[in-house]
Amino acid sequence: MKFSVMNKLITLAVAIILAGSLSACTPVAAWERGTLARPEMALDADPLETTLNNHIYFSKEASSGGNSASGGGCGCN
Repeated sequence: MKFSVMNKLITLAVAIILAGSLSACTPVAAWERGTLARPEMALDADPLETTLNNHIYFSKEASSGGNSASGGGCGCN
């Protein structure tokens, strides 16, 4: 029984080490930066609109969220 648990732990450790070694954590080359800087590659197409939408949502929900917006309930703050 203990051999089976130990075998599973070793297999898990090897899988984690293998996944870590296969990850691509290399710097972006200079000629690739122009491609990655295009607007289509942005996580947020319009940051101002997203900020305003978050403010409206948290104000209407009367909650305070983790997006640095505090709620007031009426949306008049």
